[in-house]
Amino acid sequence: MRVGFLMFDDLEELDMVGPWEVWTMAGHLKPEIECVTIGPTDAPVRCAKGMRVCPDHTMEACPPLDVLVVPGGQGTRREVNNAELLAWIAKAAQGCTWVTSVCTGSMLLAAAGPARGKRITTHWRAVDLVRGRGEAAEVLDDVRYVRDGNVVSSAGVSAGIDMALWLIGEIWEPAFARQVQRNMEYDPAPPHQGAV
Repeated sequence: MRVGFLMFDDLEELDMVGPWEVWTMAGHLKPEIECVTIGPTDAPVRCAKGMRVCPDHTMEACPPLDVLVVPGGQGTRREVNNAELLAWIAKAAQGCTWVTSVCTGSMLLAAAGPARGKRITTHWRAVDLVRGRGEAAEVLDDVRYVRDGNVVSSAGVSAGIDMALWLIGEIWEPAFARQVQRNMEYDPAPPHQGAV
């Protein structure tokens, strides 16, 4: 199983790295899982907070994927008008069993076609932006992730971790997803919650 992480400048780091950690941790337990990064070129991608990541493949040379992960971030505002990137998403998604997004990555999935006319979600601050485009059937707020067919979109940043764990439980079984979660020591109980 090959999981591909699309990258572009100004993507939100945890939108990609959160699901990457889930999938690569799963890969330690199931070696048939391969994770790859995909960029427009072979140049490093500069993320929103300055982290630089080198792609394993260019979009042009990317092998077939089983799962596509499209992150969000400020870069999506530019990339939603990038016809080449949208065409690549549409083509890559055709061969995927699952097509996923984090944050405003769902806006790219809707613009490219895989999430057009479907129920999706995004970061709470971007709900109106994504709704305003009118490409999704519904943009849900106050949910961590939502599935519509083979498209699974998640809210912002850390929600991508939850979405990836849920999907691993769907593909294999919840017990395996719990094992991955334990290996990550992911226990979502944020400090200072009582002050909210």
